[in-house]
Amino acid sequence: MSITENPVIGASHAELLGRDEINDIEAILSVVNTDVDEVTHVVKDNADAIFTWDYSLARPHLRKLYEKAKTGQWNGSTDLPWDTEVDQEKVVAEIQAQIGTGMEPAQYIGTPVEKWGDKEWLQFGVEQNNWTLSQFLHGEQGALLCTAKIVETVPWYDAKLYASTQVVDEARHVEVFGRYLDTKLSGHYPINAHLKLLLDDIVNDSRWDMTYLGMQVMVEGLALAAFGFQQQLTSEPLLKQLLRYVMSDEARHVAFGVLSLKEVYDGMTDREMMDRQEFAFEAAVRMRDRFLSQEVWDRMGINPKDVLPLVLADPTRVMFQQMLFSKIVPNCKKLGLLDRNDKWLRHRFEEMNVIQFEDWEDTAEEYVKFALDADAPADAGPRVPVAGQ
Repeated sequence: MSITENPVIGASHAELLGRDEINDIEAILSVVNTDVDEVTHVVKDNADAIFTWDYSLARPHLRKLYEKAKTGQWNGSTDLPWDTEVDQEKVVAEIQAQIGTGMEPAQYIGTPVEKWGDKEWLQFGVEQNNWTLSQFLHGEQGALLCTAKIVETVPWYDAKLYASTQVVDEARHVEVFGRYLDTKLSGHYPINAHLKLLLDDIVNDSRWDMTYLGMQVMVEGLALAAFGFQQQLTSEPLLKQLLRYVMSDEARHVAFGVLSLKEVYDGMTDREMMDRQEFAFEAAVRMRDRFLSQEVWDRMGINPKDVLPLVLADPTRVMFQQMLFSKIVPNCKKLGLLDRNDKWLRHRFEEMNVIQFEDWEDTAEEYVKFALDADAPADAGPRVPVAGQ
């Protein structure tokens, strides 16, 4: 028997997700942004601000990360080539010439998409580009708020110091993604409803370690992989450098979460760990759902219900979405989340077809490779999926 006397039974899909099957299209599409024009969104923050009078160097690994953060700062206004001219259609066309549309055309026979020609697919790529950068922007603001909350709520001095540097990092990320969208692309999208719900839950939870798990490990872990794909794909020099700089910060952020939570989770009961396992699974499904880009299909005049079942089965999209979890799964394993409680989270990740990444390098060890002065290539990471391969 493990730490507790009685085995812990995890919640069902219906209890966690509001649906029995993770690929239930009707349920996925029922989650909508009810006010796309809102400017201010209020979420109740149920956390205590904690002072600590212990200023000793108790966690050298976090102090090392803090020193790395201080030397890794960059200026979004002066360190990026903002005078670069960006022809968005040309950039998208080059990507599509390299990897296709990102989907298998044969999957869409019998739907309105079957009649699309190069013009429609190019416009879809442009809208997808606008949508992707918009979600990056919204996610970075979520990280800004969550890291400010960590400064308040984490009881460790060394963690407060590091988290303060991440607040600066996240403000810089919001700045540069917002500026890129405003000056180089052709439109904004509101926050995706699935991402919004996840950010609301992370901010709303009173437990400081849940802020770490939700933002540092899950959201930032997926973002690190997504930024890596985008950075590999684009030939546009401004975005390529912007993403490279952001990734150097994001790798430290994920490492901060893994290094901090490892200490905490090693001492938790099975019931406490089950709460974290369930939250990690719920976060993973929500992040996967938001990458279905239903807002883009809407803007292109296509009913998402007509195509999303095919998107979920599209082999190229499936591969891409699986690779987005290449940072999350090994970090969850490092934290002991995969195998506690009769391997509950392992089985959930098997259901999502992402467990194959469990033995990849975790970010607590890998983050130094992303530093701006590192010798590793800037686009190191999993290969971008190519349609038909």
